[in-house]
Amino acid sequence: MSSNYRNFRNNVPWLILFLEAVFIVLFYFLSSDDGAPISSIYPAFQDVNQMVIFGLGFFLTFLKRYGFSSTGFNLLIIALGVQCFMLIEGLLVFFLLSENEDSLTRITKATMSMTSVVISTGAVLGKANPVQLILMTVVEIIVFRMSRWINTTFLEVPGDIGMMHVHLFGAYFGLAVSSRFSEPSPRSEKNASTPKSDLLSMLGTLFLWVFWPSFNSVLVVQEKSKAICNTYFALAVSAVTSFVLSVLTTKDGKFRMTHIHHAVLAGGVAVGYTAKSIEYPWIAMILGLLAGVITILGSYCIQRCFNPALKIHDTSGVHFIFGLPGVLGALAQVVLFLINNWPTLPSLGYLVTIGIGAFCLTISAALITGLITGFILNLKLFKTTPVSKYFEDQFYWEFPHLAVGF
Repeated sequence: MSSNYRNFRNNVPWLILFLEAVFIVLFYFLSSDDGAPISSIYPAFQDVNQMVIFGLGFFLTFLKRYGFSSTGFNLLIIALGVQCFMLIEGLLVFFLLSENEDSLTRITKATMSMTSVVISTGAVLGKANPVQLILMTVVEIIVFRMSRWINTTFLEVPGDIGMMHVHLFGAYFGLAVSSRFSEPSPRSEKNASTPKSDLLSMLGTLFLWVFWPSFNSVLVVQEKSKAICNTYFALAVSAVTSFVLSVLTTKDGKFRMTHIHHAVLAGGVAVGYTAKSIEYPWIAMILGLLAGVITILGSYCIQRCFNPALKIHDTSGVHFIFGLPGVLGALAQVVLFLINNWPTLPSLGYLVTIGIGAFCLTISAALITGLITGFILNLKLFKTTPVSKYFEDQFYWEFPHLAVGF
């Protein structure tokens, strides 16, 4: 193996140190101690932080030889990405004279925004090296924050709903980036899971499932209890639906762990846009049911038809885990808004157009910037990982018991 690929000492540490130095200098000028007391948002922040660190970290450990990288690189990009987001917020406050929130609220929003980056990472899992992941993190967190700013400023999308576009943006940005990477060999044994890796991945799914109501409600000021309850009901139904469809869609009539892993979170993704506005639990339950169905059935169609036709290799299946339920949730928000405000029909068409335009803008921005980012990341400058070394921890991490042979 070439030393240029075996040893990242000449690029990774220096890139990280450079970014950290820039962050520290900018924090000196842009941040200040607001002196605010411990916010009531702190318990929910803990839940969101555990979701992103533990939940999504273990969620991506399903590959049998890529566990160290899935959890380790996840922590690295989150630590850098949160700092980057905080600086962007500081710049928006400084240049646009926007409202300056307390630090804990900004960190919470930064952590939630990093969900987008981790979702995108799932699409290129095992294919992108640390340098590419770090650069992708910086670009994506900037573009996502800008798309949110456009939605909230010009389209007047509420801030908590604008944050729910995180799933859509992450999924389609990741797909666009992945389209610029070489596809792995169909016969590659490393692009597979084992019972142990599936169990670790399911552990991450359980973390996400338990804490998802906090994610959907943390930014909600009013109707917080309603948002929590509706999220739970949607999650519960999507979980049950995943078990039902798993049995019905397998040849031997047995449960398949990948189905459960994919679909149990779909309800939480889909209901995020409408969790605070749904009046009756049965509506949230129907949304969870539809999300579960779309996720499992969509996985068959996308993996067999969509991805091969467009030559996209989506390692973690982020399209049908987060992308399709996100589209369903965005459309459900428009439909429910239309139903609830039917008496005000003259002005309704404009508002519906704004609602549709918001998530269309998010998807368009994700696809365009993702394609550009993927093209840049595959320049020779960033030492693209060879296809033969995809999905390989040993390519990046030290294994003492293999040191002699390696």
